[in-house]
Amino acid sequence: MFRWLRNSFLTGIVIVTPLGVTFYLIVTFVNFVDNVVKPLIPARYNPENYLPGDFTIPGLGVLIAVLLLTLLGALAANIFGRSIIGLGERILAGVPLVRNIYGAIKQIVETVFSGKSNSFKEVVLIEYPMKGTWVVAFVSANGNAELRKNISEDVIGLFVPTTPNPTSGFLLYTPRSNTVPIDMSVEEAAKLIISFGMVSPDKLPEDVQADLPPRVTDPDTGPLT
Repeated sequence: MFRWLRNSFLTGIVIVTPLGVTFYLIVTFVNFVDNVVKPLIPARYNPENYLPGDFTIPGLGVLIAVLLLTLLGALAANIFGRSIIGLGERILAGVPLVRNIYGAIKQIVETVFSGKSNSFKEVVLIEYPMKGTWVVAFVSANGNAELRKNISEDVIGLFVPTTPNPTSGFLLYTPRSNTVPIDMSVEEAAKLIISFGMVSPDKLPEDVQADLPPRVTDPDTGPLT
């Protein structure tokens, strides 16, 4: 009976935790955007001021932000909008520190949303920080001419994420021959990293699997590692 209660409790945690965390993140994001955008709305145009009591409209700030970004994108698509944006960028280019920050952020955003880059479309393994120790890495880009000249013709950039936060990590440059390609999507690799390795992949190459320690199995709960 105790074993059944324990398994039922753990199953409930497995079901509720992803839903709870997802709901919490969504609510936190919506509240953050609302708190930033709503104070910028003139009082006469804020529909919440015409509602009885202290009733608020959840997500109003998000809706307004989406509309404003859509209008801004439409404005930037014509000649007049591009001229204004170009003028603003030339002004920013004249400010020493701001131009570096703006240029780097702009390049990153354009790379992520353009869909023309192969960044983070391939997952590989690399021995790091010592031989026989493998880490999951994302291929970010091919090396430029200077890197190819000083390192190798097939040098590539690797982003090695940290656990459990895959948005942080560090950048490595190494010849592609030092990496082991694996049949795993970026989403699967992210799940592996976020879960501390508990969501274990079944697609590791045989030579890498041979180097990994044997999995320990609990007779009641199944694999532990």
